Amino acid sequence: MNNSTEKVLAALADTGILLVQDQRLPNIVSILTGEVLATSWWSHARGQEIFAVLSDLEDHPDVLFLKLVKKKVTLVHRRLWPALLGVVSKPHPWQLDGLSAAGRALLARVNEAKEPIISSGAVVKELEIRLLAHTREVHLESGKHGVALQRWSLWARQNDVKPLRSSIAAQREIEKAVERIGATVSTLPWSSGATGSQPVDSTRTTG
Repeated sequence: MNNSTEKVLAALADTGILLVQDQRLPNIVSILTGEVLATSWWSHARGQEIFAVLSDLEDHPDVLFLKLVKKKVTLVHRRLWPALLGVVSKPHPWQLDGLSAAGRALLARVNEAKEPIISSGAVVKELEIRLLAHTREVHLESGKHGVALQRWSLWARQNDVKPLRSSIAAQREIEKAVERIGATVSTLPWSSGATGSQPVDSTRTTG
């Protein structure tokens, strides 16, 4: 692990939650560059370094990537995983209301599968912003990118994580972590609504 990755990992361990990029909240791009970028980090002089750090973190056993705060790619430290699972282990109205027929069909496939399934497109983003499945970007043999989706219970067994029993307590623990980094509870999907007007961040670990 290089020094840049260690620096970000230390910050994540301290805060519990970090965004990849944001103009106000603690984020990886600003940690590495010392700047607040108004444009995508891809065009920055240290873009390759940022990409390398994100790649390292995606494979780290204490780091989870998901669309959480402001529907942007958010890193969550392992210590918050039980709380996160306590929120997403059972579907809630905020997750299912407004979900398209294609989204429901994909969710059914994910929940029935014994291993991750590969998909892509807007239907995947529907599930991502509603936290209905664990997702991870993968490179296909065709050279294209896809997304591997699996139900949270399968991911939890693979990572030896048990959810908090109280979904209310779990939700509040995540909310407190978000408030500690200066964000409001309204930036979370169960407060803003997964189908709200806030734009969806289309980037994954690479944005």
